[in-house]
Amino acid sequence: MTDVAGWQPGSVRDAAGGLAALTLATFVALTTELVPVGLLPQISADLDVTESVTGLLVTVYAFMVAALAIPLTVGTRRLPRKGLLLVTLSAYTLSNALVAIAPSFTLVAAGRALGGIAHALFFSLSIGYGARLVLPQVTGRALALVTGGATAGMVLGVPLSTTLGAAVGWRNAFLVLAAVCAVSTVLVAVLLPAVSSDDAPPADQTRTVRRQRLGAVTATNALTYLAHYTVYTYVSVMLLATGLRESAVGPVLLSLGVLGLVGTAFAAASLDRQPRRGTLGVHAVMLLGMLALGAAFPSRLGVLVAAAAWCGAFGAMASIFQTAALRTRGASPDIIGALVNTTANIGIGGGAAVGAVVLVGPGLGALPYVGAALAAGSLATVLVARRSFPALTR
Repeated sequence: MTDVAGWQPGSVRDAAGGLAALTLATFVALTTELVPVGLLPQISADLDVTESVTGLLVTVYAFMVAALAIPLTVGTRRLPRKGLLLVTLSAYTLSNALVAIAPSFTLVAAGRALGGIAHALFFSLSIGYGARLVLPQVTGRALALVTGGATAGMVLGVPLSTTLGAAVGWRNAFLVLAAVCAVSTVLVAVLLPAVSSDDAPPADQTRTVRRQRLGAVTATNALTYLAHYTVYTYVSVMLLATGLRESAVGPVLLSLGVLGLVGTAFAAASLDRQPRRGTLGVHAVMLLGMLALGAAFPSRLGVLVAAAAWCGAFGAMASIFQTAALRTRGASPDIIGALVNTTANIGIGGGAAVGAVVLVGPGLGALPYVGAALAAGSLATVLVARRSFPALTR
């Protein structure tokens, strides 16, 4: 079964309503995934587990996505896209509600696993959905707008839930997020047009080459996210170690998220014009920011300045990799979405796990240098894979 849809791809303006709905859905999805980052110290203390173990709530979620994104996308490829999106948003609502009322760490992890299952399908759908709403020549701008919802999850969702958690407790913060997810489900049902799921990559002699280019993009995506989340999963712990008050962590994360939106805006401006130059630039800034973070720690001012550069650059990454992957035309939009989703979450979950190992080994001060080493590998891959990250759109 496929969607019965009369929607025809057009300009970004033509698709504004649908893109706005996707942006909202992406906001609640990303906030659900990352909300433990800002609440990690509170969850750890309340459930009587270490911070490194609590960080694995991000890992559990992300690895569910990594394991299930492709099988679920393939298995549901003939089902209506819009209906599936609504199912995933409903599952986010239930996941956050379960976490809020769970009496033990085990049940909290189970609630997070449910969210991970929803996430496995959501981002695979949303990336392909965004591409189907517009013409190919404006894919970069359209996906940057949708990705703006993910960045807003960092800018508003995570910091506000952190601030709310400090004021009324982490469980109430999850309850509020469940309510926002429910509202988002209703708005998406009203605003998002249905689209067809009947599309496939070109069947010609270049298919193997296109798949190789797609492989390079998705592998680099995983490495970039691994670098970022090795450090970012524990950024609240690092900020507290500089002497920052717990009540100030939320506002600081909010400021870092605003800078991430600047990175997203840069991606929107460059992806349809000079994609390679922009990709190299933001990777270089991310690397230098992480190196500066390690050198400055535990100086509060130095950490804040370095984190601003690193997080600002990372704000462009989701748009960059989604657009680059779609432009390889190495698979259908949904499968490409699943691959981008899977590899990003391998990086997110792997980063949380790598960071946990570093915390119990070399210690907090080593985190930025480990992240920088991984970021250097990502930058090197972009430099070498010129056809996967071309200078001009194709």
